[in-house]
Parts: sequence; C-alpha cells; structure tokens
Amino acid sequence: MDSEGHVCPVCGQPVDTVVGRRKTLGAWVPVWGPGPCRNPGCAAYGKSVEPPAPADVTGHPRPGESAAEKS
Repeated sequence: MDSEGHVCPVCGQPVDTVVGRRKTLGAWVPVWGPGPCRNPGCAAYGKSVEPPAPADVTGHPRPGESAAEKS
C-alpha cells in the first residue's frame, strides 16, 4: 500500500482511501484508490475518482474487442 495518502487532483487536500474490486484470473481482488473530495470549496467536491484500470500487458485484444479498437 501507499505510504502517502491520496490527495484531490483539483485542490490538493487529502482524501480518504476507498477500496474497490476487480476480477483477476477468475478471482475478485481488492483495489485501493482515492475517495471523493470533502472540501466544499473544491470543483471536484463529492465526485469519486475511479482507480486506474490495469494496463493490458499482453497486447492482445480483450474479449469483445477487436484489434482495430486497440489502435
């Protein structure tokens, strides 16, 4: 886990860490990411930031994608 906390990308105030999940090799694994900003004066107030999706390291299209969509 990160030794530093997450901060809002707009105002720079610290935000809570929230846990989500994603499926990897048939099992659900936890993914931690930044929570919503709680600064009422911030433009991003109350908006959740999605954790970044893992990069596709194989270079092959995912199921339902064509090779043309990847480019």
